[in-house]
Amino acid sequence: MTIADTAGAPRGRAAERGPVSRLLLSTLDHADPAAPVPTALLRATHQAIAATDDIATDEDLQLSLFLLYACAYGSLDWIDPEWEWHPALLQTRAALESGFEDALRRDTPIPALPRADAADIAAALFELTAPTPGPSLARYVAKHASLEQAREFVIQRSIYTLREADPHSWAIPRLTGRAKVALVEIQSDEYGAGDPHRMHAEIFARTMRGVGLDSSYGAYLDLVPAIVLASQNVMSMFGINLRLLGAVVGHLAAFEMTSSLPNRMYGDGFRRLGFGAEVTAYFDEHVEADAVHEQIAAHDLAGSLGEDRPDLIPDILFGAAACLAVDGRAADAVRSAFEAGRSSLRPGADADRLRMPLRTVASRSSVHG
Repeated sequence: MTIADTAGAPRGRAAERGPVSRLLLSTLDHADPAAPVPTALLRATHQAIAATDDIATDEDLQLSLFLLYACAYGSLDWIDPEWEWHPALLQTRAALESGFEDALRRDTPIPALPRADAADIAAALFELTAPTPGPSLARYVAKHASLEQAREFVIQRSIYTLREADPHSWAIPRLTGRAKVALVEIQSDEYGAGDPHRMHAEIFARTMRGVGLDSSYGAYLDLVPAIVLASQNVMSMFGINLRLLGAVVGHLAAFEMTSSLPNRMYGDGFRRLGFGAEVTAYFDEHVEADAVHEQIAAHDLAGSLGEDRPDLIPDILFGAAACLAVDGRAADAVRSAFEAGRSSLRPGADADRLRMPLRTVASRSSVHG
């Protein structure tokens, strides 16, 4: 699939990817939220979970879970907010979460647990998240990515980054004391520290527009593969469930602790392609900000939570390890496609409906910094 030149990317209802998403979309589209949801939805969900070989890469199940979380976020304006608390949809979401969490706990290696001491917990997280040599998506973007590949990379990132920080913010009312203060300090920066133009999601939206893409949330949902949706879904699952409080804290810690160096390389890659500050500001912002955030996340957030709540230490490490595992799979899938000369976007997606404009890209030399 190539990114073709056209006037824009119309937005609308997502396209189904299998029996569960077909039934879910039909329900969201046509049923009255006050009316009963067909029992076939939950039955199909259980059948699909039992049949899948890998829930993280199952297009039907990951899209369905993403749409169910969208009911709570309000991120897709074509979903009626009345669906948020519908019992049948909550049952379906719980079934998907159970299957996804079971797979993550089965397949994610967890390091040895540290003592209930903030410094020891932070040290364990720094060891877990230490940079590794070898191929990476960030190195590929920095040195090799074509313009087309760079724009695909931005599309893949848009599923999280246009809603940046929101999944982890579910934890704020669930925390107390030192951990709560640390999380609010991190999230305040993510949301612009009082300046809406400095919100990281808004800076990323300017990056999207700077490379000629539609910055409306969900505009490219149908192009994004399951493993990228899984990366978003795992943090939503951890954040939205109180019982997974330790996991969302560990996830955020790993997320922040592995951000600074890759973002430096992403910024370098876009500069190599001729883009200036309008496009690179998002990545450059994270080089400095996340170097600070990683210390707060490791010591003051995860470390203090584990010290105060030793019972949560196993889930703190699980959340961090799951972040690395799922995000690593997503990044490797994109990089592998690029290295093979293939598109990283979903094959068979509705290219005519989701074409992307090149009008801004054509003049990128005018903003070269």
